[in-house]
Amino acid sequence: MSNLVLFAIPTFVLAMLGELWWSRRHPELAGYETRDTAVSLTLGLANVVIYGVTKLAQLPLFAWLYAHRLVDVTGGGAWWSWGLLFFAEDACYYWFHRLHHQIRILWAAHVNHHSSRRYNFSTALRQPLLTPFTGPWFWCILPLVGFSPWMVLTAQGVSLIYQFWLHTEGVRTLGPLEWVLNTPSHHRVHHGKNVRYLDKNHGGILIIWDRLFGTFAPEEEAVVYGLTHDLETFNPVRVAFHEVGQIGRDVARAPTLRAKLGYLFAPPGWSHDGSTKTAKQLVAGLPPP
Repeated sequence: MSNLVLFAIPTFVLAMLGELWWSRRHPELAGYETRDTAVSLTLGLANVVIYGVTKLAQLPLFAWLYAHRLVDVTGGGAWWSWGLLFFAEDACYYWFHRLHHQIRILWAAHVNHHSSRRYNFSTALRQPLLTPFTGPWFWCILPLVGFSPWMVLTAQGVSLIYQFWLHTEGVRTLGPLEWVLNTPSHHRVHHGKNVRYLDKNHGGILIIWDRLFGTFAPEEEAVVYGLTHDLETFNPVRVAFHEVGQIGRDVARAPTLRAKLGYLFAPPGWSHDGSTKTAKQLVAGLPPP
């Protein structure tokens, strides 16, 4: 997160107030719920604090990598390097996001962002508390190939600000832009627990990576938001760390080392005895279209 995100916070608040007013005139949508919104805002504020601390380690790491860069693709800071960084940073975000859905120990860090059964601007602020530790490694390649740390942090900030407005039911489609950009329609799919929507649309600003790597799904059936096994709590600590606790319990009961490693590094839903299913297995069980 760069300072750009902090400067954008007043805009986020105004946008939520505007959407709240709008949602009350559209009762057919999920809208806002006081306890749910309180959890989202609490986790958002906690994320800002935690990221501020981890940034003290991230900046020296990026600075060291930049000082020992293998190449310099920026041409010494040429203007066109920002265009190159735009695509490179977005590709890093795609793989960060995709792998945080497909490796369970990383999913445990990310899952709370998906825990709301509402979909509104406050959901965008329901940020994970552990991804400040698991996330920066996915961007290490950028300073290593010549993008300066301040450029990388700026690009990350732009991406996060862009993604805020994706969390709304108030925008249906953007016409031809849906082919290139990540949009509210695409991101609603990403937050759906509908089986056909699981692990789809991981993009940040662009949707081209999902189209390219086979993880794209259009919004067709009505989206049901939340987790495949929803939480029945509004305790922000439990929301933030429930999957970490569940992994601990699964590892403790696993009969072999192989099974223990599976509960850490296999996809969410994997089990040593086949009693639960991964997203891929659930999708495979769908009837043909």
